[in-house]
Amino acid sequence: MTSRYLSLILSIYISDNPLPVPLNWDPMLPPMKYCSSCGETLNRRIPGDDNRERWVCDHCDTVHYQNPIIVVGCVAEKDGRILLCKRAIEPRHGYWTVPAGFMELGESLAAGAARETLEEACAEIEIGHLFASVDVIHAGQVHLFFTGTLAGDYGVGEESLETRLYSEDEIPWDDLAFPSGRFALQKYFEDQGQNNGVHTLVWKK
Repeated sequence: MTSRYLSLILSIYISDNPLPVPLNWDPMLPPMKYCSSCGETLNRRIPGDDNRERWVCDHCDTVHYQNPIIVVGCVAEKDGRILLCKRAIEPRHGYWTVPAGFMELGESLAAGAARETLEEACAEIEIGHLFASVDVIHAGQVHLFFTGTLAGDYGVGEESLETRLYSEDEIPWDDLAFPSGRFALQKYFEDQGQNNGVHTLVWKK
């Protein structure tokens, strides 16, 4: 997965001197300092029509919501083997993962999974069905995985050090980057090509 979208969020919301935040503030979410509508300062409070604290502008009363980020990926197969990428970026530099990354505005879940596979492994794929969903609550993310079939060759994208096809008994389980990718691979092999619906997991840190 890439870090560009998260980096954009952090560049907008975090400053060297952030405002003090309440003791009950969830540390997984970046504090916000200025209103993107009018530029005035923000404070944490419960809006009149809400039931939880939000960042609210002191001047124009704009409410700035923070919601989970969607990550999309694909377990892509060719001749019974699975495409994995060795990460060239942090977090988990040098570890293996299925192609995955942050969904972009203007694209569907499936289109995002296909795009990430193209970016990370230079591979075009035929998307199958959605089969795995992982709630990464501590990171404010939801990871969604599709099945897929390689439509041609593959290579090494800018965010990868290496790409390789692995059979089930060759998967480097001890060197996988994220629990969500491990879960997706496990369920993929358990399904044995069948559509058994969407498998779910809550990733507890």
